[in-house]
Amino acid sequence: MRRRPNWSEQPERDLLAESPTAVERRRARDEVRVARDARIAERKAAKLANEAREAAALAAAQRAEAAAREAALKAEQEARDAEFAEQIAREAALEAERQAARDARYAARKASQKYLKFSDQAIWLSLSVG
Repeated sequence: MRRRPNWSEQPERDLLAESPTAVERRRARDEVRVARDARIAERKAAKLANEAREAAALAAAQRAEAAAREAALKAEQEARDAEFAEQIAREAALEAERQAARDARYAARKASQKYLKFSDQAIWLSLSVG
């Protein structure tokens, strides 16, 4: 059984035995094959470059989205902290107001007790003198 010749494995001396037109056709086929392989390689390289650009754009978009989410979470936390601080300030002001009212009532009670004592002493003095 005769094997099909592989032109790439043929030694150079076989080219000398062939006709010049056959050699020319073979060289033309080889040039066409090399050009086709080059175009295929160019398309693959372009496709890989495009995929790399898309992956880089996607990664940048994801980083931007993550940064935006983090900024939003930070802003929400700061808003909660500010609201909590305002609530603490309101409660402190209310407690101070209550304490002031309590102190005022205590002072009023003390003043009325002093007046009663003084008033009783004045009555006693006026009774004892007179």
